[in-house]
Amino acid sequence: MTAIPVTIGRRPLLSPAAGGAAVPAARAGMDAFASGHAPAGDAPTGIGAPLIDTHGRVHRDLRISLTDRCSLRCTYCMPEQGNEWLARTSILTLDEIERIARLAAADGITTFRLTGGEPLLRTDIVEVVRRLAAITGPAGAPVEIAMTTNGIRLPELLPGLIEAGLNRLNISIDTLRRDRFHELTRRDRLDDVLEGIAAAAASALRPLKLNAVAMRDVNDDELVDLVEFAIAHDAQMRFIEQMPLDAGHTWDRSRMVTQDEILAALAERWTLAPVPGRGGAPAARWTLDGGPHSVGVIASVTAPFCGDCDRLRLTADGQLRNCLFSTTEYDVLPILRDGRGDEAVDAGIDGMLRSCVRGKLPGHAINDPSFLQPARGMNAIGG
Repeated sequence: MTAIPVTIGRRPLLSPAAGGAAVPAARAGMDAFASGHAPAGDAPTGIGAPLIDTHGRVHRDLRISLTDRCSLRCTYCMPEQGNEWLARTSILTLDEIERIARLAAADGITTFRLTGGEPLLRTDIVEVVRRLAAITGPAGAPVEIAMTTNGIRLPELLPGLIEAGLNRLNISIDTLRRDRFHELTRRDRLDDVLEGIAAAAASALRPLKLNAVAMRDVNDDELVDLVEFAIAHDAQMRFIEQMPLDAGHTWDRSRMVTQDEILAALAERWTLAPVPGRGGAPAARWTLDGGPHSVGVIASVTAPFCGDCDRLRLTADGQLRNCLFSTTEYDVLPILRDGRGDEAVDAGIDGMLRSCVRGKLPGHAINDPSFLQPARGMNAIGG
């Protein structure tokens, strides 16, 4: 299988195929999962073999974007107007998502994170969670279902999501100020987001994480306030260095608040101590005054964690990506919809997963002069 580039919103129309078949039983070869790394070289292949790239990284996490649409228009993500949405006929169906997920789980993926756009805009979101939560891995253990959301629809949907099997939530909130929220998101929805966070805090879902993109002269004066807000809601605050992923390609490094600057600001309020054992997690963590509360920083620009990355991404229109910043995508939609038999389709999807993993580079190269920003904005890639 080879990578097939696609232009957003310009996919040729394809006719949907029938639902998926059962995944064959997983085979041996999962020992590398204990460490997260395996010896570089020829990786085992075929359905049930672990997804190991040419640098020895074992992949356990698949981030599934359910839509490129969103109820907000965050300045660092997408324009306020003129967005070219993905064609509805190109959006993966529930059956197609489940089929890819079952094959990924057979190959060792243990966590599915549902993203967007805004995943709660998808009308079948509860059923998506229910279907994915029913998937088990090669040893029979259930997968974990996480979600990143702006929280606006959580008050109405959270009970059903929890009943369906949702395990974890990340909620985005960049500011606690109404005027600033409106300026950042171009929508007056702060109260709705706060209600969503309150609903999540009242639930049993833990750990609960709140995400904020730190931006110079925008919200960098609220870092302490945001952490205190998270603590009050029994949540962990995570700050994200602003990355070159806006649809308008207007990212400016000088506007980014670095990890060191974030920690320096927080150190004026709390004593910070690093938490060991990060593994493949995107956020490094520090305890606040010895715990139990902590804060995380995702420093993709100034402190990349590519060497331990165990993530793959699936866009809403069926493109596999091996890096958030990749300029190459691996198209599974034609495989799903070309009318072949179940065995051939499953083998084709598995082969594309492995092609995607084999094509993964050592790192994203943001700090290299040759770096090219992805053509897709963050909403079309999936957060």
